[in-house]
Order: sequence, then structure tokens, then C-alpha cells
Amino acid sequence: MADSAGIQQGSPAIGAAGLVPAAPGAGGTEGSGAAGGSARIAVKKAQLRSSPRPKKLEKLGVYSSCKAEGACKCNGWKSQNPPPTPPRTDQQSSTVNLQEPCRSCSHTLGDHVTHLENISEEEMNRLLGIVLDVEYLYTCVHKEEDADTKQVYFSLFKLLRKSILQMGKPALEAQESPPFEKPSIEQGVNNFVQYKFSHLPSKERQTIMELAKMFLNQINYWQLETPSQRRQRVPNDDAAGYKANYTRWLCYCNVPQFCDSLPRYETTQIFGRTLLRSVFTVMRKQLLEQARQEKDKLPPEKRTLILTHFPKFLSMLEEEVYSHNSPIWSQDFLAGASGGQIPIHTVISAPPVARPLYYSTSPVSVDPSTCGSVSPARKTASVLESTPVGEKRKPSEPLPHEENKRPRVVGDIPVELINEVMATITDPAAIPETSLLSAHSARDEAARLEERRGVIEFHVIGNSLNQKPNKRILMWLVGLQNVFSHQLPRMPKEYITRLVFDPKHKTLSLIKDGRVIGGICFRMFPSQGFTEIVFCAVTSNEQVKGYGTHLMNHLKEYHIKHEILNFLTYADEYAIGYFKKQGFSKDIKVPKAKYVGYIKDYEGATLMGCELNPSIPYTEFSVIIKKQKEIIKKLIERKQAQIRKVYPGLSCFKEGVRQIPIESIPGIRETGWKPVGKGKELKDPDQLYSALKTILQHVKSHQNAWPFMEPVKKTEAPGYYQVIRFPMDLKTMSERLKSRYYTTRKLFMADMQRIFTNCREYNPPESEYYKCANLLEKFFYTKIKEAGLIEK
Repeated sequence: MADSAGIQQGSPAIGAAGLVPAAPGAGGTEGSGAAGGSARIAVKKAQLRSSPRPKKLEKLGVYSSCKAEGACKCNGWKSQNPPPTPPRTDQQSSTVNLQEPCRSCSHTLGDHVTHLENISEEEMNRLLGIVLDVEYLYTCVHKEEDADTKQVYFSLFKLLRKSILQMGKPALEAQESPPFEKPSIEQGVNNFVQYKFSHLPSKERQTIMELAKMFLNQINYWQLETPSQRRQRVPNDDAAGYKANYTRWLCYCNVPQFCDSLPRYETTQIFGRTLLRSVFTVMRKQLLEQARQEKDKLPPEKRTLILTHFPKFLSMLEEEVYSHNSPIWSQDFLAGASGGQIPIHTVISAPPVARPLYYSTSPVSVDPSTCGSVSPARKTASVLESTPVGEKRKPSEPLPHEENKRPRVVGDIPVELINEVMATITDPAAIPETSLLSAHSARDEAARLEERRGVIEFHVIGNSLNQKPNKRILMWLVGLQNVFSHQLPRMPKEYITRLVFDPKHKTLSLIKDGRVIGGICFRMFPSQGFTEIVFCAVTSNEQVKGYGTHLMNHLKEYHIKHEILNFLTYADEYAIGYFKKQGFSKDIKVPKAKYVGYIKDYEGATLMGCELNPSIPYTEFSVIIKKQKEIIKKLIERKQAQIRKVYPGLSCFKEGVRQIPIESIPGIRETGWKPVGKGKELKDPDQLYSALKTILQHVKSHQNAWPFMEPVKKTEAPGYYQVIRFPMDLKTMSERLKSRYYTTRKLFMADMQRIFTNCREYNPPESEYYKCANLLEKFFYTKIKEAGLIEK
């Protein structure tokens, strides 16, 4: 297996961990993450804004010029008695004295804040937010080592400092304002989806849209390399143009992530192909490399999408990015079945918050059949029963034990419906073949289709001392020796050659265009009831096509035919993932006495085993599963059509009824609804109000409640209300409680649960907000149980 290239610092983490942008630091690579920095600043801002007004004036006085008579030039109040570091507890709670003189100009604190005495609380909180952003940027300036980045940080620091002095809103002074290039990256990717995939069925097109969103999301939170780093990597590049874009990106996209006083834009919405070209190659390489490293951490439902389809998507997009005549970058791009221009937001838009590609991404070899499974030399065993050389396993060949079919359980489904739907098993036209880009395509589907068309063939071959040498088989054996030697560089070539040409070993070879491109070398021990897999590899330029999976499926059927139902193999660290996908595990079913002395222990590798089921047609298994899913889907649709019934609306509320039991709603039980766990329902409205008010106060006072105190602002999270259809927050709940909206505990609990559900739906699991939601939810249910409103 080829050695993996190193991941540069600053690349976003992918896989199960999700995407975490880097925070400001040396070259933008400090490890805390912009998300973490933003969360910390948000906590500080929430604490400061909840402070008494005199404390706020003191904080703003430090950044306010003196207003005393005599045209004092002091631009910030400084205490003559600064608190020690760390401050003592008794001094933390001391009252603010507006008469305390300034260390610089001797005028009082009150003279520095006279212009702030009559401003609204909202305006004061806005200025305090800028103050904390100024302090954070000051820290960034001193920590940053890159000169270009340091200069931008310092410019923004002065801009925000000036905004506090003038009580204005920060406005970046630039010759150009966003967007800087049209069409934007987002529009170009939308055009690409329409240009290349508009002909696909809706389900497959939806998969492509998901890939596009994942890609746009990566760009929005990608950490650009500094101009100096880029000059070292690409000396002949347009350095001035890249530096201009880097500065714009810092000012409009990166710094506003942790300094929300500045307006924030998505990278994909204000930059175009120029920036994309400068980052695409490096970004693609790092994503794929890191995906390879973290593929085992991916959730199962995302694995196929990320490992198989995302690399193909990136390769196709790369052609359009660097092509000089690609139509997707035209301002007049027209696409779609109707030929009309499709608005961008009807296709995709980049998510405003990083999500796990989950967006994760782990593209690269989904089929790591190149990973070697190696067993060193072993002791001589019983004579292997000879198998016809050149034997080919036919997919249509009947399997043993096929006659042992269980009677079908029909249940209450009509026989006519069963017959109609089951016809899809035998009618190939009834279920269309899944596109290779579909989220539901099987790992071996491409290989199976190629075999059906005659593009590839599978043959079990081996050397023989009893028969006349077959030139074609000898050539294939030499080809196998070359493939194994190339793909398993840590194995001695002499050792590989000895086993491949050993008459006791056989190899299931994969033939394409008359030449060997892969195979599985194995040795059968019929008397012991198992087969040892020795080598398994596919040539590097034929990977990610499902050949490894299809090879293993053919090998399984071959052994079922020969009534050997167990595989054993020693897998090295690179091959464990592949064998797990093929049904192998470290839980060995073969008794130790059966294989000890037949296969040799191998240091540095893991013994894995696989037990075969003779009833499973392995080479067609994924097709059958796909058809079964389609059958079940149709049965569900038929069943839904039978039970679908429209009930008249409830009129009791017009007659003055304030609430009714859920179970009394017509048709509610038919949908499968069941009552939840019962708790104590307070009959007295005042008693219920008092209990809920106490719980809500406890929740709002909790240290993890700060993200949910007020409604989410559109400026802070663009696109939030496209993702979250039913927003909720603690301020809204307080208002509802005051208006006596919560007539039952269930209404109150539903709104509170909505806060946590929305947070987890919008934010990635590794984010600060997601963790706050989990902790606050646990605290809330503790308080609900203590109040006796639900059972403990």
C-alpha cells in the first residue's frame, strides 16, 4: 500500500470528529479552533452584559477618551489601583467608584464615560462586545508570527478601537466590497451540479447535492495558507493576487468567526474561481489523505457516500475548475431539463455551520483490496485435493443447500399483493440498476456489472506438477506474482513467488483485457475445515471499483461449493479494515486445535476469521438486498394507502375547551402513537405556573444556558432559519410563561426539548453549543424530576 502523504497543519479535521476551523495563531494554525475561540468570547460577552451598569461603564471607560474641560488628550481611563493578578475575591465584588481618578490624566472615571450615561442598554452591550473583540485581537497580534496575518489583525484592532471611541459601527475601508468575483464559488458549484447531473433521477440528484453541500462547507471553514507559505510551495504563482484574496478572506470570513462585531460572509459566496483554483489541489489532497486515515471513525450511514462518491465528485469538479472553457463559470449559464436558468437556492447553498462530513469526508480507497494479508512460511500439511486448473466460478451456478428453503410467512398481506410485488425479483426491468453515484449503490456493484458485460473475468488457477504446463495460466501466475510484489512491498519477492507457484496454493485471479489486475492467493485445508488466505491485492490503478469485494464474494462461493465454510488469515494493520468489511472478525470460530500447526503465527499481524453461510449467494447478495428493500418499500406504500384516512378537524376548541387528551384525537392511535411515561400533572394553574417558573429560572441560571438565552440572529448565523423551521429559546419561553401559555407540563417540556433538538440538528457534535445542549438537557430533566412533573 502506498505511503500516505502528510497532512499540513491548518487542514480541517474530518471524519467522525467533523470540521473544526483553526483559530488565529502562527499562520492560522493554532490548535484551539475558531469555534472554540468564538464560544469562549461568547461566554465572556454574556457574563459582561449581565454585569451591573457601573461595571459596564468602567469597562468602556478604559477605551473612551476623556471628556473633561480643557481638551484632555487622554484616550482611555486607567485605574490608579489596578487589581492584583489573579484578582482577590473581595476586590472582584467591590463597587465601581466613578470618582476614581485616571492614572494618565488624573480626571475621574466619570469624566471618561459622561457620553455613555444616557445610551440604551442595547447600545452599551454592543460596545462591550466590540471591547472584548478588541482585547482578543490584541492577543492575536502578539501571538501571530506571520507578518501578513499580523498586519491584518493590527488593522482590524485599530478599526474596532476607533469604533469604540466614536461609538460607531465597524466599517472596513476597502476599494472593493463583497462579492469580489462573479459567479461565486457557490454559484459555480450549483452550475456544475446542473451541468453534469441534471439528468439523474431525483434520489441520485439529491446525493450529488449532499456532496456539493459537503464541499462548500469545507471551503467555508477551510484555513487558507499564508502568502509566505504559498510562496515557498508555489514560487511562480501570482503572489500579489493571492495576498489580496488572503487579506479579504481574513477580514470578511475568518476573523468575523470569533469577532462578531465585524460583518461575516461565507467564503463561497464572495469569492469565485480565482480563489478556488488557488486552494483546490491542496484541499482535495488533504481531504482525501485525512479521509483515508479516519475512515474507521466514519458513521456507517456516511461511509459509502464519503469513501466512494466524494472522490469521484471532486475529480469531476476539478476538471471544470481548471478548464479554460468550462460553461459553469459563465454569467449566462443555462442548465436544466427546461433549459432555463435555475436559481441558486433551489439547488444548494452552503451550510452556515460546519457539520461532521460526517461531511465529514473520507474519500479514497473504499475497497482496500491492495492491503496485504500475509502468512509467512508454514509447516507441511496434508495433501491438498487437486482442483481443475483454470476453473471459473459461474455466478449462475446453483448453490448447495438451496433446496432447504423456509416457508414464507405471509401474515395479513393479501396474496395478490405479494405476487405483484414479488414479481420484481424476477423482472430486471422492475427495479432499475442503481447509479454508481447513488447513496445506495453496493460496494461491488461496478465490478458485478463489468463481469456481466464480460469486461472482467474470475478464474481459480494454480501451478501443477502432474499436468502439462499451460502457457496462459503460467503467464497469469507471473502476473499475480508481480501484482502481489508491487502492492505488498514489505513481503520478500522470493517468498511471494514460492507461494504463488506452490502446487498446494491456488489463486482466485481477476482478469481484465487478458491481463491479471488482482487476486487472492489461498491454501485449502479440507481435512481441518478451513482455508488460509495468504495474499490479497488489486493493482493500484484499478482500485476504488469494488474489485476487492467482488473477489472475496467469488472466493466465498467457490468454498461453499467445495464445502469449506471457514476462512483464516493474518491481516496486517492496513488490511484489517478491508477484511472487516468482508465479514471477518477477530472472534475465531475455528477451534484452535484445528489450525495450530497448520498456519504459523505471524508477528505484527492480527489473526482474523470468517464463517460462511451456505444459504447466501454472496456475489448477488447486495442485489437481493436492494430488491428486498424495494419490495418492502412498495408494501409499506400499499399499506399506507389502505390506512390513509382524513378525519374531520377538531371543533371542541371553538366551544371553549382549552385542552383535550392526545389519545382522544381521532386517528392518533392508528398512526402508531403510544402514550409517553406518565408524571404528575398539576391541576391548579397557579401551582403549575409557580413550578414551571422555578424550573425555568434554574435553567436560565445554569452555566451552559448562555447559547440559548435569546433567539438566534440572522446576522450571526445566516441560513439558520432555512435549517431550523421551529426555533425556540429561553427568552421566548419566559414570555410564554408570563402569558400563561403553558397550561400543561407537556407544552413546557416540548418547547424546552425543541431548544436542545434544534441545537443538535444545526451544530456538529464536537461544537461547544452541542455540548452545552447535552449538559443543559440533563440538568433540565433533573429539575423536572425533582419537581415531580415526570416519573424518576
